[in-house]
Amino acid sequence: MTPRSRAGGLWVIAVTFVLLLLLLLIFVLQNGQRVDVSFLGADGNVPLGVALLLAAVFGALLVALPGTVRIVQLRLLGRRRGSLLTTRPLTAPVSVPDAPRNG
Repeated sequence: MTPRSRAGGLWVIAVTFVLLLLLLLIFVLQNGQRVDVSFLGADGNVPLGVALLLAAVFGALLVALPGTVRIVQLRLLGRRRGSLLTTRPLTAPVSVPDAPRNG
């Protein structure tokens, strides 16, 4: 069996993404009845599928925001600790004896 490549992994991700988009398109097309939507003072009349899809996107963004903030915090902490590590070694240097000579 041949090892997996980046191109093969990218192809699997692309096909999965296209299938997901197809399912979302079917969902939006099947939920075409119009509904009234009000958000932050804006009022509108949009198809139900679009309203639900937008609600899911906003929900995902609300979940991703705290995660993004935490990742940035951890990276900054890692950089600070990394700069401390580069200024002083963690362990003392180890001397390696010379290999025995034949002859």
